Amino acid sequence: MLRIAILASGSGTNAERLVEFFKESDLACVKLIATNNSKAGVILRAEAQNVETLVFDVQTDLQQTLSTLVQKADVVLLAGYLKMIPASWTRAFQGRMLNIHPALLPKFGGKGMYGKHVHRAVSEAGETQTGITIHLVNEHYDEGAILAQFTVEIEPGEDPELIEAKVRELELDFYGPTVEGWIEHMTLNQ
Repeated sequence: MLRIAILASGSGTNAERLVEFFKESDLACVKLIATNNSKAGVILRAEAQNVETLVFDVQTDLQQTLSTLVQKADVVLLAGYLKMIPASWTRAFQGRMLNIHPALLPKFGGKGMYGKHVHRAVSEAGETQTGITIHLVNEHYDEGAILAQFTVEIEPGEDPELIEAKVRELELDFYGPTVEGWIEHMTLNQ
């Protein structure tokens, strides 16, 4: 069974859903949730799910955190992690680190394009469709190979909060199953 580590910076709804999803899986389970934010809601969610947590400082703890990730995980999933992934981490987990982005990449990606910023940009651009992108992580924001995209219809100029709610539903419904399918495909091809 593959071991999953989740990186998160915020409230942790996606991380919590991933933990719940993989409790039912025969392929993988979540062993660690790591965060760069000592006040992140994801810590309480992890504790409620009996998942080990790690709080780290991106200025001082990167090498030690990488050592912990390598020791405890085969796969790393980003779930609302808001910092650039260091090159040493992407090399250590080459092809085994995934992210979920709240828009249809390559549109609305890159530095600063997360959460409400993305939904506001989608609204202001007059898009009629948005969604989520699940992709491999590389050394650049939101530029890794795309594994899957799921879409939802929106009205041009729709309220960013309404867009966020629609996108969140896609995230919660599709991240776990997509990761599980990717893991299954990955293990069959080894």
